[in-house]
Amino acid sequence: MAQMASYASDPQKSRGRRHDEGRAHAGGRDNDGLQNGGAIRGPRDDFQRDRDRIIHSISFRRLRHKTQVFVAPDGDHYRVRLTHSLEVAQIGRTIARALGLNEDLTEALCLAHDIGHPPFGHAGEYALEDALAEYGGFDHNAHTIRTLTKLEQPYPRWDGLNLTWEMLEGLAKHNGPVMQPTWALAEADAEMPLDLQSWPSLEAQIAAVADDIAYDNHDIDDGIRAGMLSIDQLLILPSIAERWSAICTRFPEVDRGRLIPELIRDQIGLMVNNVIETTRQRISDAGIETADDVRAAGRMIGGFSDDMAATERTLKKFMYDNLYNHPEQMAAADNARIMVADLVAAYRDKPELMPESWAASLPAEEPERMRYIADFMAGMTDRYASNCHAAIFGRKAAGSGIVTR
Repeated sequence: MAQMASYASDPQKSRGRRHDEGRAHAGGRDNDGLQNGGAIRGPRDDFQRDRDRIIHSISFRRLRHKTQVFVAPDGDHYRVRLTHSLEVAQIGRTIARALGLNEDLTEALCLAHDIGHPPFGHAGEYALEDALAEYGGFDHNAHTIRTLTKLEQPYPRWDGLNLTWEMLEGLAKHNGPVMQPTWALAEADAEMPLDLQSWPSLEAQIAAVADDIAYDNHDIDDGIRAGMLSIDQLLILPSIAERWSAICTRFPEVDRGRLIPELIRDQIGLMVNNVIETTRQRISDAGIETADDVRAAGRMIGGFSDDMAATERTLKKFMYDNLYNHPEQMAAADNARIMVADLVAAYRDKPELMPESWAASLPAEEPERMRYIADFMAGMTDRYASNCHAAIFGRKAAGSGIVTR
């Protein structure tokens, strides 16, 4: 790893984990094992361990069968939540390295940021929001925290992955301060206060913008592959038209279809360079010297310039108008919402339809009862939800298509 800047998150200065694991530390790295277990688990610092806990978690593995853009895509080349998260991590780590940030924490945040998504993307989330309207609602960001602090259970003495404060803070606030936390986030904050009203680390801010860069451009790629978008449609955007013209000039003899990946690469490179340059300038202008200075700055430090942010908003609007709200998408999203709503109602009325391990622990009182059912539903993959729906209601599953981000 490159030399870290003074404002990077330092694992030696971590605020720790909720549960004491009895580790002996030397130079910020684990002294090769647990005092009470003696298991040799390798010399890793706290943020490296966080990253590895995410990668080895059940919830991370489930992302391979959760919607990114397409519902249950038939093609093997379309992105899913897992491949999207890997692409976000690559972009985030590149930016973090250029800025001297902690690459391991940045990577861990990127890999974990979508773990709380239910099946069928935001279509599934809207259905759970409706189902839990009387019980505190549902939010996928808060559910990421809930999953990683409660629902994952790989350890014998506590629930959750026991991630560092910096990791949980970054996941909770990667989009900025949280002034009105939902019930799930409020519960996590009560157990380990996350300073929700301040800005998070630069690593978390970079993870958030890396997510935008990844899906802005890779959704274009998938949309064109699916025939829902064309390069001619995209050329109404001046920023795209300018780059496309330059690419065609560089490769005049190459078929246009083979130039689309070049466009995506150029787009990502332009955005990444803009974030690096803009963030460096803001660090200098604000006199940022420590990680605490970042949190106390009162504004976002890591991100796009004003001009690039406006360009990116225009691109997002185009994507909603032409891809995410495409008629085929709307039909698939409606079917997905119905499927999730059907399953929630079925499990509410007949809990015995849930797997025995889940049904046996169903709380008797509200709001815990419906929140528990939502925990089960949110953990489902698209495929598992479709199979459960077919088993209960017969085969009227959501067809493949596009769902709203």
